[in-house]
Amino acid sequence: MAKIKCLLLDDEPLALNVLESYILQFPHLELAGKCTNPLDAISILKSRHIDLLFLDIKMPVLNGINLLKTLSNPPKVILATAYRDYALESYDLNVLDYLLKPISFERFVIAINKFQPVQVSASSVSSGLALSEERFVYFKSNKKMIKVFLKDILWVESLRDYIKIITKEQTIVSYERISHLEEKLPDDMFMRIHRSFIVAIDHIRSFTSLHIQVADSELPIGRLYKNEVLKQLKAE
Repeated sequence: MAKIKCLLLDDEPLALNVLESYILQFPHLELAGKCTNPLDAISILKSRHIDLLFLDIKMPVLNGINLLKTLSNPPKVILATAYRDYALESYDLNVLDYLLKPISFERFVIAINKFQPVQVSASSVSSGLALSEERFVYFKSNKKMIKVFLKDILWVESLRDYIKIITKEQTIVSYERISHLEEKLPDDMFMRIHRSFIVAIDHIRSFTSLHIQVADSELPIGRLYKNEVLKQLKAE
């Protein structure tokens, strides 16, 4: 899958560096350029294909809103600014998101998720990434965003409003409902077997009509899930 080509425009080098560091954490994002001068950005936009523009508003020569109005065929735009005053006007220009500085990594991920061709989330899986070994999810736990590759997840357990993610190397507890995560997980890799459990299909060692063994643990098959689970497992 082609990477999303991102262009950064901000007259503050520090702000550019923060956004660049965030972009580099995602394999499906590509930093196509970064500019401190709006005129340089216009030149890049005219000469190269850009999918996503991160745009500051208050800049010398030409502010971001006016720059956006000059573009006849603009890319998708995420505004990144220290000022709240332009929010209403910006949405009239159909921007994807309006980020207020300082921009946290979690807030950046939410904005990226609004770019439809490939989605990522701080608490959910990208459904657009092509290869299973490249698919990953960020879970928020203990005030940190923890990157977990899908291939390393053994199973997920519901703890009411929280989920427990068991991987080969660690166990992570994150604030999210299991039903919400289930909607984002790829069907070819994961299976809901119980109202409290989702298992990774590739890590299933054995099963009966009542239980599934994943690694050294035996997990129950829920009554309401039994027929569909056994049908899918026998078809594998």
